[in-house]
Amino acid sequence: MRTSRLLPLVCFVALPAFAEPARTRQQDREALKTTLDGVLTKSTLKDARVGLQVRSLEDGSVVYARDAEELLNPASNVKLFTAAAALAVLGPEYRFDTEFFVDRDWKEGKTKVLYVRGRGDPSITTERLYGMVADLLHNGVKEVGDIVVDDSWFDGDRTPPGFDQEFGDRAYLAPTGALSLNWNTVGVHLRPGDRAGEKATVEVEPPSDFFVVESQVTTGTNTQRRFTASSSVDKDKVRQKISVEGVVPVDKGVWAVWKKIDQPSLYFGFTVKALLKQRGVKVKGRVRPGVTPKAGVRLLQLNQSDTLDVVLKKLNKNSSNFVAEQLIKTMGAQARGEPGTHAGGIAAVEAFLEREVGIARGTYVMKNGSGLNDTNRFSAAQTNKLLVHMANRFEVMPEFLSSVGIAGKDGTLKYRFEGSDAVGRLRAKTGTLETVSALSGYVQAVGGERFVFSIMVNDFTGRAGTVVPNIDAIGAAVAAQGSSAGPSAAVAALTPASVVGPFAELKKRLQTYVGLAREGEKRNVALLRTAWRSERDPAVRAIIADALYQSDPREGASVRVLLDSALATDDVYGRIKKASAEAGFDLPVLPSVVELAAAGNVDAAARLFEFVKVDQADERASAWLSEQLAVVATDAPQELLLALKSTPEADRAPVIDSLVRGLVKAAQPDAPLWATLRQNEGAADPSMAAFAKSLEATLSLKIAEARVPVEGDEPASDNSKPVPGG
Repeated sequence: MRTSRLLPLVCFVALPAFAEPARTRQQDREALKTTLDGVLTKSTLKDARVGLQVRSLEDGSVVYARDAEELLNPASNVKLFTAAAALAVLGPEYRFDTEFFVDRDWKEGKTKVLYVRGRGDPSITTERLYGMVADLLHNGVKEVGDIVVDDSWFDGDRTPPGFDQEFGDRAYLAPTGALSLNWNTVGVHLRPGDRAGEKATVEVEPPSDFFVVESQVTTGTNTQRRFTASSSVDKDKVRQKISVEGVVPVDKGVWAVWKKIDQPSLYFGFTVKALLKQRGVKVKGRVRPGVTPKAGVRLLQLNQSDTLDVVLKKLNKNSSNFVAEQLIKTMGAQARGEPGTHAGGIAAVEAFLEREVGIARGTYVMKNGSGLNDTNRFSAAQTNKLLVHMANRFEVMPEFLSSVGIAGKDGTLKYRFEGSDAVGRLRAKTGTLETVSALSGYVQAVGGERFVFSIMVNDFTGRAGTVVPNIDAIGAAVAAQGSSAGPSAAVAALTPASVVGPFAELKKRLQTYVGLAREGEKRNVALLRTAWRSERDPAVRAIIADALYQSDPREGASVRVLLDSALATDDVYGRIKKASAEAGFDLPVLPSVVELAAAGNVDAAARLFEFVKVDQADERASAWLSEQLAVVATDAPQELLLALKSTPEADRAPVIDSLVRGLVKAAQPDAPLWATLRQNEGAADPSMAAFAKSLEATLSLKIAEARVPVEGDEPASDNSKPVPGG
């Protein structure tokens, strides 16, 4: 009886429970729309071109859209299309082969020629190659004549479309090759001497006869770090020349940079030779390119890569341009026949998008697989269409989803979204170029609903750091859907208001964090990150960020925190200058920005320009900044040029004037800046060519004018160097 009486009551009570989620979901979506409207209209995104779409995976509806059909530069979000097509064309279980052949009649472990034939494996490292060489020993190899490297499975065009828009030897410009090693880059390691003034040691990894190292690196004080390394084909047209010069700090450990190599198969072959000799195998001949004959040889050893799903993690989590272009050529070889070409690989991607995803040819532009430079165009809606398709393709969905970065956990999202609901809930691919920033992927909101989203931001002014926090705020707002605080609170948490604290407190905190910066201990990083995240005073945040960078200058996240915090404003830079002067400390923050700019960080150079602009009235600081710009022009001329090009035209004049002042004082008529300007005058990008030509003319005129003596002027007798904030 009691049960029968309670049943109607239970049913009656349950009815609102079924109705409530529908009302809550609608209310949540309205709150999300309002919040996203605010981010787009009241933040740095308001002056940029933005394509945005948020789409529910539960019911397929578009929850929010803003210019979602507009074709924009997606930067590295193109890698999502490359990865999806690779899973469809090659399959998640696909493995890349590397084959070793010997003479058919070889005996007693001796072969006249060792043939190495590559099949496009993008994941071979020195460690893996060491294992391959060990297997050769165990297969009986004792003596080798020539080593012939065969990369004929790909065509000879090593530069993907779009890569030619940029000059340089940066690792992200590494060429493709059917036989490749270490992402076709080399590590250059610089170790200081025991005391300042001593010669520093320069080593390459992996070492082999392929490299010719020219070093003019010395050891400086523990605050001196300004070195450059360059990579180019040596005069013999076979080996790679590595040139390094500058200063590395004493007692700061080993510094490393990575440079692209130009001849992948020879790099591979010379490393094989070095490892064979290391294991006691006699190598009597030379390393040379060639093709494995169809007869007269026998396959001694076949080595295979991990499955494609593992390789895709290297592609998307690390945003590897090299892996992307290797996959494009591999798809070309598999779908269109060898040799694999960029054109054949792109055609395979286009066929997949049209037949399986429903994105017609001609409605987008895809020239390469990595998204580098100004070559590709997709819309946010097209990107979401791909993401929905992959979410519904069960046989490859886990592999696709696991390839992208996890907010706050790994990959290029490891240090983004900290403290928000997006951590662990959002998985996405980042994209960053000059005036381009993008983020597309999946998120399961607090309320349980799953979404795909795509955000593409083009043509913003300044550096990427000005828009990335607002892009993250959009992702965090979607992740907060269904939470008690709601999406507006998520946005507020990632864009906190600045609270200027008491000046006396600033001086006290300055002493604490300058001390930690001087220690330069990596063990302080966790403490400093926590302090930076919770600090409300923007000046203190900048000082903490500097200490964080000095404690771990090799960590990209520390660099990003510093550049986002080092603001050339009265409430940050102005207060720090005053506090450091009154406390008797050298000025913090700004020297670290200069160091980064000289090391080739474009964002740091752009940030440095802002300090130049605000310090025009401070003669001492202005003179010091002019000298630093001249140093950047010498050490990182290409990056200086890129930063100048992205600077609003109205703000360039004081920077150019300051640069001229520094160049005149440096008196370097053969400065690398001039060679860089002339090289860029022939750039494939017309806007870059025109800008370089105009800048060269402007600098030449201003320098000539500055060198004309004014009647009554006398040579300066004060040779002391000004110090900022002193």
